Amino acid sequence: MNPATPKELFESLPSKLDKDAADDLDAVYQFDLTGAQGGRYQVLVKNGVCTVKEGAHADPHVTLSLDGDDCIRLLNGQLSGFSIAMSGRLQITGDISLAIQLKSLFPTVGR
Repeated sequence: MNPATPKELFESLPSKLDKDAADDLDAVYQFDLTGAQGGRYQVLVKNGVCTVKEGAHADPHVTLSLDGDDCIRLLNGQLSGFSIAMSGRLQITGDISLAIQLKSLFPTVGR
């Protein structure tokens, strides 16, 4: 069952992490969500372990700013990150390569 809210989605991420893809990674992802499904979430990936916290991180490696509904559809595989970035609905600041790596870190989100 696909998560219906960003909170449900982010809470599911630790169990969906591909530990092999994240083995040597030490990264902090900040998600700043707007709209009715808005909120702020930190996704910390270090040594093959994922931790999720609500709120803003003081120094994230990459920040993704988008509508909460778009975030759910993006992480569930219903939207292309490239297409919403090109349309301006997704803003990425910081290390863009980490944003691109999200799909390989969480390949089973939405399944």
